[in-house]
Amino acid sequence: MMEEQKSCKVYVDVGVEFTAEGKMRPSWIRWTDGHVFQIDRIKQICRAASRKAGGVGLRYTVIISGQESQLYYEENYKWFVEAKHPQ
Repeated sequence: MMEEQKSCKVYVDVGVEFTAEGKMRPSWIRWTDGHVFQIDRIKQICRAASRKAGGVGLRYTVIISGQESQLYYEENYKWFVEAKHPQ
């Protein structure tokens, strides 16, 4: 029988550039094990809630190594991604 997977917040370090207009543009994510993932492209930025892990803020839909991921910037100035862990 397969275990049900539940998502949780994983807070990560993020490298951010600021444009001349003052917009934030994340350029890389450092995972908890120290591995750095370069963000190839930002597809969308919108205010949204994380339905899988809880929390609300700016949701960046990003492309990393050809894969689409969601990166959130919360109002507490922290960045997180949704990660799965066994229930």
